[in-house]
Amino acid sequence: EDLKEAAAYGKKHGLGEDLKEVALKIAASPKKNAARPRTVIFTQGSGSTIVACDGKVSEYDVVPLPKEELVDTNGAGDAFVGGFLAGLLTEKDIGACVEAGHWAARFIIQQSGCTLTKACEYKL
Repeated sequence: EDLKEAAAYGKKHGLGEDLKEVALKIAASPKKNAARPRTVIFTQGSGSTIVACDGKVSEYDVVPLPKEELVDTNGAGDAFVGGFLAGLLTEKDIGACVEAGHWAARFIIQQSGCTLTKACEYKL
């Protein structure tokens, strides 16, 4: 659904419907804090994650999860954001932040609901 929303936003605002182009154009839009560039991230479930920043767009593949290990996708997006921000706060590069987000999302979709059944084993 988020992808449909991103494409619809792009279409409505004259940015096109190609997600990479929409991400680049949103990232280039004006912002008050010019100290750092705007970063736009589109996750696509099991599809690649699109990141646009500083006039460049990158795609990061998601490691496939065997279907029998998928329990519940609720919270996957929030888990991604948590992992991504943890990387950002520890001053990791964008690729490492996306990797942390992917790990967190992959972990949470193997649980019933948004529960943590064990301590986090991921190291930033």
